[in-house]
Amino acid sequence: MNELWRWSNLGLAFGMEIAGLGIFAWWGWRTGDNIGLRVLLAIGLPLIAAVTWGLFAAPTADYGSPVVTTVVKVAFFGLAGLALWSLDHRVVAATFVLTVAVNLIIIQAGNLNPDSPAATSSTISR
Repeated sequence: MNELWRWSNLGLAFGMEIAGLGIFAWWGWRTGDNIGLRVLLAIGLPLIAAVTWGLFAAPTADYGSPVVTTVVKVAFFGLAGLALWSLDHRVVAATFVLTVAVNLIIIQAGNLNPDSPAATSSTISR
């Protein structure tokens, strides 16, 4: 049951990351004035966000320290929530940010990170 809880929370976190990229694409498409700018923003913003996440916030990030990782995660999810808010989806934006916050707190408080010592020892005592 403990493994199910851990992987459910990690799966939700991954889903929220993918949703954040989708939100950036949606916001870019809706914000651009012409088709060229729309395509540039809809592709460029998620690409920049994904590269930044991969470098600083992913479990295998080469440049992430605990402080930098936290700042990148707060910026990523906060900006995604702000993008939803600016698209006049305020309830969805608040729900998104609250869900992310609770999920990240559960992962940190429960030491459920994929690279945590508890995650690497998958033996169950009986």
